Amino acid sequence: MRTQGTVDRRGLLKVAGGSLAALGLTAAGCGNGTGSGDGTVTIRYAWWGSDDRAKRINQTIALFEKKYPKIKVKTDFQPYTDFWKKFNTQASGGNPPDVFQNAIAFLRKYDAKNVLLDLNQQVKAGNLRTEGFRAGLEKFGEVDGKLLGVPVGSNSMALVIDKHVYTRAGVTPRQGWTWADFDAAMKRIRDSGGRAGDSGMYGVMYLYDVYLRQQGKAFFTEKGLGFTEADLTDWWTKAERDSKSGVVANTKKVVQAKPKSAVTADLAAGEFTWDNFTNRYTAEGKSEYGLAPIPTTDGRKTGQYLGSLMLSGSKRTKHPKEVAQFIDFMVHDPEVARIMGYDRGVPATVAQYEAFRPTDPVAKEIAAYEQSLVDAGVLEPITPHPAGADVCESAFLRLAEELGLGTRSVDEAVTQFFTESKTALGS
Repeated sequence: MRTQGTVDRRGLLKVAGGSLAALGLTAAGCGNGTGSGDGTVTIRYAWWGSDDRAKRINQTIALFEKKYPKIKVKTDFQPYTDFWKKFNTQASGGNPPDVFQNAIAFLRKYDAKNVLLDLNQQVKAGNLRTEGFRAGLEKFGEVDGKLLGVPVGSNSMALVIDKHVYTRAGVTPRQGWTWADFDAAMKRIRDSGGRAGDSGMYGVMYLYDVYLRQQGKAFFTEKGLGFTEADLTDWWTKAERDSKSGVVANTKKVVQAKPKSAVTADLAAGEFTWDNFTNRYTAEGKSEYGLAPIPTTDGRKTGQYLGSLMLSGSKRTKHPKEVAQFIDFMVHDPEVARIMGYDRGVPATVAQYEAFRPTDPVAKEIAAYEQSLVDAGVLEPITPHPAGADVCESAFLRLAEELGLGTRSVDEAVTQFFTESKTALGS
């Protein structure tokens, strides 16, 4: 998501990088979209991601400009953290890109700063279609009646596993297994496989959100946090205990292994992340990796939802119609799906989903996993994210790591998290 988002920041940062010069792309200039004497307008488009994503997006832009010869697109891409640093500077200076990649954690934040374009008017004008989306994803970018983002793909939390380690340990994850089943499996893997069962899921904000949702709570409400200090103390106390017992990988070793994941570094048999990140493990590791269901509290409710990267427009753009036409093309055109594949998740619209039929085993498994969630009827509406959610997520990840490294106690980490979050959320 990140929110492809956050999301597991390790995965995002691993795939991020690259230079514009190497791709022959034009860096975004000053000022919002511009026009020329012949009626041609130029809009600026920015995103985060890898060199491969940039190459694919550049191909889709060429298709768009062929269909709309009077609209030119200037591009800019950065690694995840650099993207938001630059975007913050641009937004503060009143010069954000006309259209940009976005995530759920940033909608309320930038809406409150009067940065985001409400696309509803463009829908009414016929420049942007909101029909034809899968599994209710057309609602994903709505905030308080405003359409602030349009999904380009979907993903959901999953457990990525080393299949060979699980098989050797005799562990077979099934839909509806409980956290007690998961804990027993992790011990079995530790005792039989010579490695930890998990990489350390206690710093993954979106997993904790799912865990809370299983209990009728959530990480966020529309205005703040949806859980208590006692809730987080229980979560991180278990983290500390599991780390000491070897069920969870040693945090110091996990940090030292970066940018490789603990799974591909053979430190853990699995870790919780977004399903579409599975490609990363296959490219990075030497084993066979796959997707397993999220454990449950009661054997039924998983708390899952489909997340998504999305495209948003700037409220300051001089060309809202062209921005809407660009977004519409990127989320509906079948050829775009064939170029992008599952780079930003499973295509959000039915037309694009049907246009790209994956042939590689990993992409097939991602598609099958998401379809299994739809078929099982476990998907729920996404948790609202208030302004400041991104700061909370960063604090959650950082403090969980400090806890694992032994530089903070559980009580200190919990207190610090709530202090920072209350400041970020203005509560």
